[in-house]
Amino acid sequence: MSAGKILVVDDDPQIRRVMKAALVGHRYEVIEARTGEDALQALPHEMPNLVLLDMNMPGMGGLETCRAIRAGSDIPVVILSVRNTEKDKVAALDAGADDYVTKPFGIEELLARIRAALRRSPLSSEGGPHAFTAPDLEIDFDTRRVRASGKDVRLTPKEFDVLRFLVAHAGRPVTHRELLQAVWGPDYGDEPEYLRVFINQVRKKIEANPAKPKYVLTEPWVGYRFAG
Repeated sequence: MSAGKILVVDDDPQIRRVMKAALVGHRYEVIEARTGEDALQALPHEMPNLVLLDMNMPGMGGLETCRAIRAGSDIPVVILSVRNTEKDKVAALDAGADDYVTKPFGIEELLARIRAALRRSPLSSEGGPHAFTAPDLEIDFDTRRVRASGKDVRLTPKEFDVLRFLVAHAGRPVTHRELLQAVWGPDYGDEPEYLRVFINQVRKKIEANPAKPKYVLTEPWVGYRFAG
């Protein structure tokens, strides 16, 4: 039984071969693409569960490809890159990536990141709030629909899970580590830059004034709090 279908996008055929062998060995079905353009063509036909996307490719680069994917799909995207600066990670997350893995990496680390990107938040609709309603914000957690200022808003799955966890713990500060581990998994906790990006994206989508948020508040040196 397949563990899922993964689209591997990298211009280096040797890297694609190594990754395919490792992923197939762990029951994943693998589709390969050599360029960002090839990946965008393959997506609607192959319908993979996740994309592993090299950041540095000729032609359409990884960030541009990620933005193009995110414009029409919520599929999890994991960026792979030799660059290890916070600036590069933030750029990838801003482009819509769910995670960022630095080369060289071990297959066990990659598999853990894949599982994290594919997982759903453990806070199910049964155990958490079913809805949040305010004059300028409506969230239906069962149907995953959000309306802000009377308009429908589309959140990516990770953005929605971040918001859902904050709403479920409304009124109290949620630490960076607690939020990272709730949404991404137990292997996370030291990636506050992830949260800065995702919180900024959520604020842009649900706050009337993202620079002066009403709902998703920053708790300095601690984390974030939903004021509902």
